[in-house]
Amino acid sequence: MSLTLRTTLGCTEAVIADDGGLKEFYRVANILSQDLDVNYSHKEDDFDTIDWEFRFKGHNLTLHYSIYNGVSIFPTKTRDALSKDNKAVVELAGVLETKLFNADQRNIA
Repeated sequence: MSLTLRTTLGCTEAVIADDGGLKEFYRVANILSQDLDVNYSHKEDDFDTIDWEFRFKGHNLTLHYSIYNGVSIFPTKTRDALSKDNKAVVELAGVLETKLFNADQRNIA
């Protein structure tokens, strides 16, 4: 598994699975809460999207799911995100990539 970084929202967005479904969203949410001790401060669940806000090392980020665009993480302020918020997304993407890759490897063995 390889995460992709893009900036189409006006900030850095870590695309975890561009074709991912709800199962992948909840898998990432579980890793964030259990392994990284993240608490979700605001949850918004709509028909075709889910946005869960959380803090990671002092930065406000959003775990996002869309039936059209998959699963991603980006700064909550999107276009108004600070450079350090974008760097936090990149750092978190690296951590998640390692955890998701290791979990995938355990499932293969």
